[in-house]
Amino acid sequence: MTDTTDSKTQIFHDSEADKGFRAGWWSSRLLIYGILILWAFICLFPIYWTITTSFKAAPDVMRGNMVPWVDYDPKWLGFRSLGLSPETIGNESTVREEFLKRFWNSTIVAVCSSLLALILGSMAAYGLSRFSYKFGFMKNGDILFFFLSQLILPPVVLALPFLVLYKEVALLDTRIGLILLYTLTVLPIVIWIMRDQFGSIPAELEEAALVDGLSVWGAFLTIVVPIALPGMVAAFILSLVLTWNEYFFAALLTSTHANTLPVMVASQTGSQGISWWSMAALSFMAILPLIVIGVFLERFIIKGMAAGAVK
Repeated sequence: MTDTTDSKTQIFHDSEADKGFRAGWWSSRLLIYGILILWAFICLFPIYWTITTSFKAAPDVMRGNMVPWVDYDPKWLGFRSLGLSPETIGNESTVREEFLKRFWNSTIVAVCSSLLALILGSMAAYGLSRFSYKFGFMKNGDILFFFLSQLILPPVVLALPFLVLYKEVALLDTRIGLILLYTLTVLPIVIWIMRDQFGSIPAELEEAALVDGLSVWGAFLTIVVPIALPGMVAAFILSLVLTWNEYFFAALLTSTHANTLPVMVASQTGSQGISWWSMAALSFMAILPLIVIGVFLERFIIKGMAAGAVK
């Protein structure tokens, strides 16, 4: 009788412990997902605000109305000002032509500078991860820090030197001028990212390829690059975002032919106030390509950021 009672008591305690464990597990899950949902809301709210503002009239913007069809009736006011609304898309529009020109300028400058920085940065990072260099007192670690130190300088310090230099070499208001400058600005970031990527790849793979008859360049292109491809995509996307959104040098070094989208967005501020709906529509059209790229290349971004974390 005593053994039976003890068994029932043990079963009861085990059941209570199991219930407590499940309750704690669900509580921790709810807390984690609650925090993630809150963080996602905080991150996505600026995009939501931008999209909804492009459909608001001036009174709705000033009142802070946020929910369409509840607080206000959406209108194509922002996109109409760009010639991109359903009723104006088929008509001629100088504003739409200017927008498309700025969009094309941003695309060419951002893509070309990011690709150039990726190519140069990958080769520099590979050399620093596989070979030992010494320039005076500077070794590999010092060279890496030198590249990183270029990010310490605020852009305004370089404004006058670049303005004078570009005037002398006839690069003012040109796409090639922005491409060269943007390549320099994102090159240190690419070098640091790719150096970690290449450092996580065993050198024995390249040694085996060299034994099989491949050259150093052949081993780099056929063995190392395919393995480091996710990291290269992540570095390219980061460079693309930085160059696409750059405003200071684009406003300083361009005037008519090579102006980019950020400059056009800032131009919506005038003496009569801020055209919030036009600025919001422009901003949404400017971030839409980056959103699409991020969605389609998300797996590469995650792999690239995670690679090299554990060797």
